[in-house]
Amino acid sequence: MGDTLNRRDFSSLLARSVGLGLGFILRPERGDAIPPKTMPFQLGIITDEITEKLDDALDFIASYSLPGCELRDMWGKNIMNSPQADLDRAKALIAQHHLKVSDIASPIMKYNLPEMPARPEHRDTFRANFTEEDTENLLHESFKLAEFFGTNKVRVFAYSRVDDPEKAYPYVRDRLAKAAALAGQNGIVLVLENEHTCNVGTGKELGRILRDVNLPSLRGNWDAGNAAMLGEVPYPDGYREVRGLIGHTHVKDVKKDPNTGKLAWAPVGGGFIDWRGQIKALIDDGYHGTMSLETHYRRPDGNKLESTRESLEGLLKIIHASAA
Repeated sequence: MGDTLNRRDFSSLLARSVGLGLGFILRPERGDAIPPKTMPFQLGIITDEITEKLDDALDFIASYSLPGCELRDMWGKNIMNSPQADLDRAKALIAQHHLKVSDIASPIMKYNLPEMPARPEHRDTFRANFTEEDTENLLHESFKLAEFFGTNKVRVFAYSRVDDPEKAYPYVRDRLAKAAALAGQNGIVLVLENEHTCNVGTGKELGRILRDVNLPSLRGNWDAGNAAMLGEVPYPDGYREVRGLIGHTHVKDVKKDPNTGKLAWAPVGGGFIDWRGQIKALIDDGYHGTMSLETHYRRPDGNKLESTRESLEGLLKIIHASAA
């Protein structure tokens, strides 16, 4: 490595210096990259989208003066498999960075529905290897994790998407209703993500099941990017279906390859999702919940941190324009 200090190492060094009382903090180079103080929602990032090294991910988040973080993978392990020593270390680091955990990004119900398994099964790829047999235990463990990290929200899914999700719907609805009732008894809110590989993938599907279950302990984790992957126009169409039912939001963007016509992840502001309209609608509707950047997009060089930076600065530019 020699004596060369790259941008990432320098960023980490500066951010860590804050905890040592050295009196300075890394600020983004562009003036519009600082979140506006009037922003009504708690913006954060899913930490492993930056790096699985949680300490470095938190340095990055804090360097942008963001208030939140979402926990999924830490140091090479899914949070549901993390040993207590890692959990204790994570909690201490989050406190040192003065951040709040938005939710526990669990893989619960991101596997096959027993009554109607998908072929092939769309398993969670974030170091999770659970099945329906684990669901009840996972729920209880996620409740403990939420309390441990100072949040009342746990993300869940709607089982691996089958060819005809309508046939799976009654089973999915009833299982989520049962899980939400259990969550409510424990002071927890389940935030159901519309995931394009699961049986609830669009805003229309998400709004329907939230209204049918009709429990305050089941809210939506609105993901416009996932809705776009299933051909829905996320804003205004998908959002219209979930307005007022959201407990958490994910931000990522989607573009269409002009040569192949296939959809791919894009930096926020670099795709076709109307994020300016969506952000403005959330502000106008008085949304005061949590929001996480879920980058997914990767630059050609594959650099996760710089890909996240590109998406984050695009998002913050949109937030500034929308809040004006």
